[in-house]
Amino acid sequence: SSDLTIDRMRKPTVARVHGAAFAGGVGLVAACDIAIGAPEAKFCLSEAKLGLSPATISPYVVRAMGERMARRYFLTAEVFDADEAYRIGLLQARVPAQDLDTAIEALTGHLSAGGPAALAKIKDLIRAVASAAVDATLVKDTARRIAEIRVSAEGREGIAAFLEKRKPAWIRGGEA
Repeated sequence: SSDLTIDRMRKPTVARVHGAAFAGGVGLVAACDIAIGAPEAKFCLSEAKLGLSPATISPYVVRAMGERMARRYFLTAEVFDADEAYRIGLLQARVPAQDLDTAIEALTGHLSAGGPAALAKIKDLIRAVASAAVDATLVKDTARRIAEIRVSAEGREGIAAFLEKRKPAWIRGGEA
């Protein structure tokens, strides 16, 4: 499904919401790494009113808004606004509609400062630790992950750039 494709994309994904996101549209927003919306945005998990279930989008929506809020909005098919979407975690920020592009540009500027391979590894890391028990296995896994990225070309370039007080190659237009 497109939600799975977005969720598993190696690069960070950003949802820019300025109108209505209903049913699968909410799933697309939830599948993105970051979601920013205008106050005018409206959301609705309308499947119940159609005699359907939001099954395919449920993993992303439940992860974004939590089980309790998913129960409410899956079962009632109520329309909710950007303030509520922010309160329940579907949106991470609300900005006036006229500032939406500026906010997205600022965010993508921050994202582009990160090493491309590191960003992909971070997405993998979050997926691995999000619901895992903190135990010896998880600690060992996270130690392995940092060790691997530190010795990668990108990791070495990032550390060298930091120590040399310069921008890393991926920002200067080169490759690490």
